[in-house]
Amino acid sequence: MNAPTSPAAAVPAPQLVRGACPHDCPDTCALLTTVENGRAVRVQGNPAHAQTGGVLCAKVSRYAERTHHADRILTPLKRTGPKGSGQFAPVPWDEALDDIARRLGAIATRDAQAIVPYSYAGTMGLVQGESMDRRFFHRLGASLLHRSICSTAGGEGLVHTLGGKVGMKVEFFAEARLILIWGSNSIGSNLHFWRIAQQAKRDGARLVCIDPRRTETAEKCHEHLQLRPGTDAALALALMHELIENDWLDHDYITRHTLGWPQLRERALAFPLERAAEVCGLPVEQIRRLARDYGTTKPAAIRLNYGVQRVHGGGNAVRAIACLPALTGAWRQRAGGVLLSSSGTFPVDRARLQRPELLAGRAPRTINMVTIGDDLLRASSPAFGPKIEALVVYNSNPVAVAPDSPRVARGFAREDLFTVVLEHFQTDTADYADYILPATTQLEHWDVHLAYGHTDVLLNRPAIAPQGQARSNAQIFRDLAARMGFTEPCFADTDEQLCRQAYGEAVDFQKLLDDGFAPLPVPDAPFAEGGFPTPSGRCEFYSERLARQGLDPLPGHVPNHEAAGSSAAYPLAMISPPARNFLNSTFVSLQSLRDIEGRPLLELHPDDAAARGIADGALVRVFNDRGSYECHATLNGRARPGVVNGLGIWWRKLGHGGTNVNEITSQALTDMGAGPTFYDCAVQVEALAES
Repeated sequence: MNAPTSPAAAVPAPQLVRGACPHDCPDTCALLTTVENGRAVRVQGNPAHAQTGGVLCAKVSRYAERTHHADRILTPLKRTGPKGSGQFAPVPWDEALDDIARRLGAIATRDAQAIVPYSYAGTMGLVQGESMDRRFFHRLGASLLHRSICSTAGGEGLVHTLGGKVGMKVEFFAEARLILIWGSNSIGSNLHFWRIAQQAKRDGARLVCIDPRRTETAEKCHEHLQLRPGTDAALALALMHELIENDWLDHDYITRHTLGWPQLRERALAFPLERAAEVCGLPVEQIRRLARDYGTTKPAAIRLNYGVQRVHGGGNAVRAIACLPALTGAWRQRAGGVLLSSSGTFPVDRARLQRPELLAGRAPRTINMVTIGDDLLRASSPAFGPKIEALVVYNSNPVAVAPDSPRVARGFAREDLFTVVLEHFQTDTADYADYILPATTQLEHWDVHLAYGHTDVLLNRPAIAPQGQARSNAQIFRDLAARMGFTEPCFADTDEQLCRQAYGEAVDFQKLLDDGFAPLPVPDAPFAEGGFPTPSGRCEFYSERLARQGLDPLPGHVPNHEAAGSSAAYPLAMISPPARNFLNSTFVSLQSLRDIEGRPLLELHPDDAAARGIADGALVRVFNDRGSYECHATLNGRARPGVVNGLGIWWRKLGHGGTNVNEITSQALTDMGAGPTFYDCAVQVEALAES
């Protein structure tokens, strides 16, 4: 007789958890993570979120692969070999935290400013990116960090023109009849905007791309203006010149809603088409046609992105471009205006998150993250302050991403520098750490987000438990605070409580819990009747605030530090846009994405390659006085004559000869905002023999 059959064990149904993409991209997508038996098996876009529309980029669609990757760091690690060797051994959390607290405490007793935090947008989350960490360093009295490595020049340009990081709503680009995509490879770096632009194109809109590189986006626009790097302000001033000459102006809007028109008019009239054509390296007729299209097409919209402002005159370039919609009255319509960033729209209570009162009246020095290469090599001095003795790095990989990386690596290699790195993978920077602390990924922690490409607040719930011994950034700083004896009640706030504090009563947290996102109440046409958030309430062509800083109060063309053709030794201009399947240096850890990218590449124009005897696919050396970078040449039609495109950002240790493109970029700063000048770089290129 057969034994009775036992009922099958119940299989838990898959869970679907709402979240938000943490990465540095305008789109800030809403995520849905499918969880089976405690493991994330799929990450997809949330179709209920209009801006995401159920679609993710190729990078983030692999986020489950990234979270469960075999190379993930899942236990604290202590260095056992020389700095940079990447040799570590596992240690218990208590041992690591006790030693870190002891060593930071010893430095702080001498001068806490010798301790420097280094972080940026490895996560854009307000909790894991800028809450408990800031409280910790404020209470400690450590140096402050000017987080300038991406967008400060453009941000300052917007603030001094429109009054903040504000602009038109992205969804209304779909209704525009003309869209200028300026300094943006939207297909690779702003995918959801590109879907909107494609809808406008299907409905008859004309798309024009303005970019030194013939990107995938440029190929799919009706026209491409392939100007020289760093000449965008000259082009914008020439457009103004033509608007004036042909009276394609909205005089009523200018009179009622702008400040400084007579002065700007005089400056623009000094930039005729011929002058701009010479500066930009463009045909006169192409600039004239663009001016006519912009002056006579309504509604006309400009999608500006941060590539424009990574040069010496980056702030001025953004100022000049941001003036254009006010001249034509484009702001009157919801499908007209400009959008660089919408982040200034979000009512984040940063003081509540970061608790600056913990400084208790102290005013620590500020270190600019762009110049970390120089600053790590500085001795103590009255002007600089104490020598940097300790670095705590999180949400960043400076050895790979900071400019002039030979000096950055030299600084990190100092045996007397105590370095702690919070990470998911053993990056170039982690190789130089004394301790690596395993951090959670977005699928394992709470966070809340703003966006800089739309106007929806997003909440991220943890989908799975932390893998291995990983802890959230906020938890790690909470643990360190306890060991440092910081007893203020704010150090007991949980990650979920921090999420609730980020917006306070300004956003309905229950709606975030229920839906995963909450749209902000932003007017469809925010500046149709002026009301700019500037001191004057007007679009400020003339900025009194800039004048008080001793800066040019009007937008102007500021030539590059290393302008194309200005050096006989280094005759080529280099820009370093991101490789399509990486996001800065994030996702380089995934072999599947490295396989798609193939290898580090330098794009050259065929004429520049022929003059140097360089064949397609050849190994080349790109160099200047700062260093040299080895990679392979590609003659793929994307580079303009006199300009090479070094696609980044590969980890140095995965590049040919242990180098990446930042071997040759400089620590020179922008005209405003003290930002980086990655796209302002003169080089020479020569062929190398394959080893």
